[in-house]
Amino acid sequence: MQRLVLKSIDKNLETIEKLFENCYDIIIRRMEIGELYRVKMAIVYIDGLVDKDHISNFTIECLFTEEEIKKFTLNGFKSSLLDIISKEIIANSEIKEEYRMEKAIDSILSGDAVLFIDNSDRCLIIGSKQFPARSIAEPVTETVVRGPRDGFTEVLKVNTSLVRRRIKDTNLKIEIKQVGRRSKTDVAILYIDDIVDKSMLLELKERINKIDIDAVIDSSIFENLIEDNYLSPFPQIESTERPDAVAASLYSGRIAIIVDNSPFALLIPATFGTLLQSSEDYYKRWAESSFVRILRIIAVALTVLSPGLYVAITAYHPGLLPTVLTYYLAASRINVPFPAVVEAVLMELTLELLRESGTRISGPIGTTVGIVGGLIIGQAAVEAGIVSPLMIIIVAVTTISSFAIPSYDFGIGFRLWRFILIVCASILGLYGMMLGIIVMITHLIKLNSFGVPYTSPYSGLGIEGGALKDTLIKAPIQYIKSRPTFTNPQNKIRMRGYWKDGRRK
Repeated sequence: MQRLVLKSIDKNLETIEKLFENCYDIIIRRMEIGELYRVKMAIVYIDGLVDKDHISNFTIECLFTEEEIKKFTLNGFKSSLLDIISKEIIANSEIKEEYRMEKAIDSILSGDAVLFIDNSDRCLIIGSKQFPARSIAEPVTETVVRGPRDGFTEVLKVNTSLVRRRIKDTNLKIEIKQVGRRSKTDVAILYIDDIVDKSMLLELKERINKIDIDAVIDSSIFENLIEDNYLSPFPQIESTERPDAVAASLYSGRIAIIVDNSPFALLIPATFGTLLQSSEDYYKRWAESSFVRILRIIAVALTVLSPGLYVAITAYHPGLLPTVLTYYLAASRINVPFPAVVEAVLMELTLELLRESGTRISGPIGTTVGIVGGLIIGQAAVEAGIVSPLMIIIVAVTTISSFAIPSYDFGIGFRLWRFILIVCASILGLYGMMLGIIVMITHLIKLNSFGVPYTSPYSGLGIEGGALKDTLIKAPIQYIKSRPTFTNPQNKIRMRGYWKDGRRK
C-alpha cells in the first residue's frame, strides 16, 4: 500500500527517523516560522549529497526573513501555506510538490532536500544535488591524437550535458528511468526523435521494464541485462566514454544509454562495423582512416588465426611451408620438449597473465611489468628450450594485433575464440581450423543487436545504401550523404550536397 504524506509533521518525521535509523548522515532541521501563527517546519536531507550552502542561502534564510514572516502572519490561513512558500518565498530554481512519502524518500536518497510543513498533506522537494565527483578529464581507454579531450564522469547530469552541448536540437530527447529495487539507479535514454527507429526504441524500453534486480552498480551490469545473447563472447552493445562518439551515433540514428555512477555510455545497435570504428577515424584524412580500418581487419585475422595456424602447420602440414623455412622450423623446435599445442597454449596464457597483471597495477609500474615481464619470460623460455623463437614471434604479433581492435570487449571475444581454434588445430590441423572458423562465422551471423544483424553491412543489409563507404573504408565526407541504413533511420539524408570547384552539387 502506498504511503502518503500526512498533515501531522511529527508523524512524517517519525516515519523518516524510523526508516533512516542508525544513519548518521541523515539531517533533519526543525524550524518554527511566523510571529502570530507559529508554523512547524522541517527540512530533511542527506549530508554529503546536497549543497548545504545552497539550502542555507536559498531556502532556510528565505524562510527566516522579516518580510516573509509578515506573509505568514497575513496570509497563513487565507491561502495554502505550501503554495505561498513554493511560489513566493523560496528562491530555488528547482522545486516541486509531492504527496507520496515513497517519492519524497527517493528524492532524499537521490540528493534533494525535502521540506515538510505542519498541517499540509504535501511536501516540497527542493533540488539541491551536489555529488562528490571527479572533474571532466580525457578518456583513458579511447585516446586520440586529434579530437575532443573531454570524457564522461560518474555523474549522470554532467554526462547528459556533455552530449546536449554537442546536439543543440529540440529533437534530442532524454528520458530517465530507474532500475534496481534497492539501488534505484537512474538510467538516461538519449535519442533524436525524428531520426531514431521507433520500433527499436520501443524494444529497448520493454527490455528495461522487464529488469527486476536489486541493484545496478555499473553500465556493464545493465548491458548484460538487456543484450540479445548474454552467452555470446562478443558484445552486442557498444560502450564508450567519449561524448563526441555518443553524439555522432545519435546523428546516425542509434540510441545511447547513460547509467548513473558509470563513465561509460552504451550505444545500440552495435555491429561488426561499428565496433571496429574509432572516433579518430573522423578527425583524420579519409585516406589515412581507410588505411587504418583495413589494418584493423587484418589485426582481427591475426588475433584469431595466428596461433592456430602455427599449431596446424607445425603438427600436421609442414609441407605447406617453403623447404628452407621448414628446415628452420624443425631446427628451432629440436630441443622443445612439448608438442606445438602445449607450447602455444603455454605462451598465450603467459601473455594473458602479463596483460591482466599490467592492467591491475596502475601507473607506469603496470606498463613496466608488461614490457619487462614479456621480454624476460620470452627470452628465458627460448634459452631454456621450452618454446621456439618462432612461437615468441607469433605470440608477440598476436598480442600487438589484439591491441589494434578499438573495442576492448570486442577484442576479448576474439582472444577467447583464439584458444578454441588452437584446440581445433591440434586435433584436425587446418581442417579443424576451418571447422572452428565456420562455427565462429555462423555464430556471428546468427547474432542480433536489437533486431539488427551483427555482421551488417557486410552481410548485405545496408550495402545498397552505400554503407560500406563508412565501414570497410572511410570515404571523403562529401560522399557520405546518407545515414547508415542498418539503424533504419526515419530521416535517411544527412547532407544535401557538397562543394566542388566552387559549385554546389
